[in-house]
Amino acid sequence: MVTRAVVKGVGHYLPERVVENAEFEKTLDTSDEWIRSRSGIERRHFAAPDETTSDLATHAARAALKDAGMSADELDAVILATSTPDLTFPSCATMVQAALGMKRGFAFDLQAVCAGFIYALATANAMIISGQARRILVIGAETFSRILDWSDRSTCVLFGDGAGALILEAAEAPGEKTDRGILAVDLNSDGQYRDILYADGGVSTGKSGHVRMQGNQVFRHAIEKLAATAEAALAKAGLRDEDVDWIVPHQANIRIIRGTAKKMKHSMDQVVVTVQDHGNTSAASIPLALSVGKARGQIRPGDLLVTEAIGGGLTWGAVVLRW
Repeated sequence: MVTRAVVKGVGHYLPERVVENAEFEKTLDTSDEWIRSRSGIERRHFAAPDETTSDLATHAARAALKDAGMSADELDAVILATSTPDLTFPSCATMVQAALGMKRGFAFDLQAVCAGFIYALATANAMIISGQARRILVIGAETFSRILDWSDRSTCVLFGDGAGALILEAAEAPGEKTDRGILAVDLNSDGQYRDILYADGGVSTGKSGHVRMQGNQVFRHAIEKLAATAEAALAKAGLRDEDVDWIVPHQANIRIIRGTAKKMKHSMDQVVVTVQDHGNTSAASIPLALSVGKARGQIRPGDLLVTEAIGGGLTWGAVVLRW
């Protein structure tokens, strides 16, 4: 028998304000058609002025707890992936811990940009397997609208705000490919590509900065690296492309999503797609897609999922799990 980290609940939260593509036509040399054709994005959500990343995360956490039928005091840990924390410190995770009334366990943030949730899942999985924790709340939450340059049409139309959360619980299993839970993880990074996707601010500059991106370079790396990491994770699990029921990709660009699916020899009917409604929500992207996919009735118990993401760093990775 082995220990698996099994999904017990999932939830998400999106800010009330919905921004359609047409809204950008008022201030930028762009159009709804231009944005849709290049990204697949039709709309996104932006946080209210008084709404923080930890607020979004807390809403998503409560939804996941409700879905799991758990209370916060049953959790051992909170891991929150974000690149847009409320403050330099303390972590958003501890703010969520306090908001949930959780007085035990531990909480911390993790930063790997758009691949953050994959890294957070991998970290939670390792902690559960090692016995460090039994139940972990894993969150991806972002308010990217706060670090966008509203004069840069190549970036500001792509991102949105939101949060998604997932609860993992330790369970004993036979150690077979048919086990429920996380079956394999593949993580990667390469710092030499830092300058193709970054924010030009931080503690060293005294300002939060704005997102800067070389879109063509990111696109080229994304399709190659996302398909490769998904294949690597499947191989580690002793599985193949044809075993996968659903690809749940990072929701950055519909052309990247289609290109990755094609490389993996899957039709788009086997891909959970939410980019049209959310835009790129960075670390929140995958948990949002998982929660929406379950709510739509796409993702069902026993389904085999591969989820992958790439972000600034560059950082990229994939997780194979059975729902």
